[in-house]
Amino acid sequence: MTVRLYDTRAQALRDFAPRDASNVSMYVCGPTVQSGPHIGHVRAAVGFDILRRWLMHRFDRVTFVRNVTDIDDKILANATDGEPWWALAYRIELEFTRAYAAVGVLAPTYEPRATASVSQMIELIETLIERGHAYAAPDGSGDVYFDVRSWSEYGSLTRQSLDAMEAAADADPRGKRDPRDFALWKGTKADEPADAAWASPWGLGRPGWHIECSAMSRRYLGSEFDIHGGGLDLRFPHHENELAQSTAAGDAFARYWVHNGLVTVGDQKMSKSLGNFLLADEVLAERDPLVVRYALGAAHYRSNLDLGPASFDEAEAALDRIRSFQQRVARVLPGGTDDATPAVPDAFAAAMDDDLGVPQALAVVHETVRAGNTAIDAADTDAAAAAAGAVAAMLDILGLDVAAQQGGDLAETVALDTLVRTMIDQRADARATKDWATADRIRDAIAAAGIVLEDGPEGTHWSVNRG
Repeated sequence: MTVRLYDTRAQALRDFAPRDASNVSMYVCGPTVQSGPHIGHVRAAVGFDILRRWLMHRFDRVTFVRNVTDIDDKILANATDGEPWWALAYRIELEFTRAYAAVGVLAPTYEPRATASVSQMIELIETLIERGHAYAAPDGSGDVYFDVRSWSEYGSLTRQSLDAMEAAADADPRGKRDPRDFALWKGTKADEPADAAWASPWGLGRPGWHIECSAMSRRYLGSEFDIHGGGLDLRFPHHENELAQSTAAGDAFARYWVHNGLVTVGDQKMSKSLGNFLLADEVLAERDPLVVRYALGAAHYRSNLDLGPASFDEAEAALDRIRSFQQRVARVLPGGTDDATPAVPDAFAAAMDDDLGVPQALAVVHETVRAGNTAIDAADTDAAAAAAGAVAAMLDILGLDVAAQQGGDLAETVALDTLVRTMIDQRADARATKDWATADRIRDAIAAAGIVLEDGPEGTHWSVNRG
């Protein structure tokens, strides 16, 4: 067993060896809650949820931290007199939580808000100043900047030379020694709410964006942890700056950097600034959340995903094939399978170990479904049971547990099957006695209930028409 992950910093696949083989530590940048989630945010959450689930399968435990940035320039800009910044941030945070839960993303082990870790941020900034890697603006504004030229490794994550970088646009350039220096602390401004400021050695102000994640990851995971995750668009400047300030402060920081690809629309990045985004709540109102999860998770996590209606249609068709198989299994094995903890197939495990190869893993799922259907057709209940157990184990890891969504162990399907099969038998009896009126009435009742009948070698089967 060797899990391999693509490490952005190394720009190569690396064997994954956690610091503690019984507890993988993982930090993922969560949302900045200035407005509701779009489907790109949900895709990122699904990708890291699948990675977390696989690491939970391979190791005993995963301590998973995903932060909430609840103080930021954009949050202050979007606040109104009727909804102050802190109320806006909390309302939007709940929208993200609902969207994540709808598609089966596991709750984090810890989900810290930036505003609850300000004292830790101040301590980290003081350490950077003491080490000569940060300075307070000489103009008395209260701003504090990271001195990028004081840290020779700055740019190592994205392999850029300092002189080729653009100026940092995350703060007012007042008092900067170099335009690329980035804000660690922002002195308060007259037009900002009084309650959006904290006392510090440099005066009233609030933290810069980058220092938040460095302080929170250290607080909840320690000075060194296994995996730092986030979107591909966060590599620079956010993650580059996190790496610089944390290592300059003396922390080993993240051992592996994992980034997910973006959701695109017509090959253009989906973003709020471009106005080409699909709001998560609108998509989830129109589509089965399990279909949404399948569509967002089916592509490799590092690839960009060009999302459209066909993506969801294909995901729905794929899930329907799985549902139909599980319904058939429930009919031929009403007592369920004997193996309470079936193992995943070797081919599935190999795909997931290889940089989380979900497309290849899903291929194994569907191959197993086909094999299970063939076993049912041949009345081989042992093979059908083995296939059903393997499919259930794989779906659990992918967060696509169809049976759980339908109510646990498909007991409802079995009960419905009893009723439908009674009607099928009654229709067959009516046809045998040439009672065509009764046969037609039963047929129409079955169709009106949204039931589709299918004749096969072992008799007539039914399924729910999801069209």
